[in-house]
Amino acid sequence: MEISQLITPERVKCLSGISSKKRALESISLLLGSGVTGIDPTDIFHQLIDRERLGSTGMGYGVALPHGRFHSNPRDEQAVKLEITLGCFIKLQQGVDFDSPDTKPADLIFGLLVPEHCTDEHLQVLATLAKMFSDTTFCDQLRNCQTDEELYAQISGWKQTHHQAAS
Repeated sequence: MEISQLITPERVKCLSGISSKKRALESISLLLGSGVTGIDPTDIFHQLIDRERLGSTGMGYGVALPHGRFHSNPRDEQAVKLEITLGCFIKLQQGVDFDSPDTKPADLIFGLLVPEHCTDEHLQVLATLAKMFSDTTFCDQLRNCQTDEELYAQISGWKQTHHQAAS
């Protein structure tokens, strides 16, 4: 799956003023819920917090991949069902403690919301993201972006750039 299928320009942001993991997760929740009818960002936030309680999604090297599965209420016939995987990305002006293994603050944060029935896709996307953010040159390029538009162009073009570099 291409990363550009998960994100939209509206869900990629350079942010300042985020001073904690909780605030970063709130921002991720708002972005993941934007443009999706019937999905409450508060529900997304709780999914992300629940996942963080299982273990930190901080990868190290200033990167975090908070993710969760969207569970609709099976007893609620009106409940919204998420049919596609949603992603968002924020670059923080100053990193926040994400309980990463290397204890470095995270300033590059890719949020992911996956439909509850997409177990294989969830694992594939996480593997792709881990590979993407293991590329230190790519991460440096992201950190050098000054606008949301530059950031979106950089992250949505990763696969193409990555393959060109590998050739």
